[in-house]
Amino acid sequence: MRAILAGMLLVVLYVAWLSTIPTIAQGNPEAARMKNPVTATPESLAEGKRLYLRHCASCHGANAAGGSGNDLIPAAPDLTDKEWKHGSTDGEIFSVIKNGVPPELNMVPFGDQLKDPDVWNVVNYIRSLAK
Repeated sequence: MRAILAGMLLVVLYVAWLSTIPTIAQGNPEAARMKNPVTATPESLAEGKRLYLRHCASCHGANAAGGSGNDLIPAAPDLTDKEWKHGSTDGEIFSVIKNGVPPELNMVPFGDQLKDPDVWNVVNYIRSLAK
């Protein structure tokens, strides 16, 4: 009985200790170092908006405030807020658009559909929507 209680106490202490460890960001440090080569000009923003409406709005909403999701996929996140689960730098956003979010790929990759400059235009457009 003492051994069981001691084991339970160790488990409780271990769980309590784990809760003190800071959460590791889920971003992509390698992608975070990428620099956006496309200046956010009015032309870039217009092209980014056009591409966003064509490829992204069906999930994230026309205003980028997030989608409702369904039985098969979770709700798409709000792209106008300050919380970015997979990183918030231009490079991280570029990487998510281009490569998707493995392993479930609820965010599918668009690297086969969009050329890199087009992805950067979408990044610029999304950035312009920040609240």
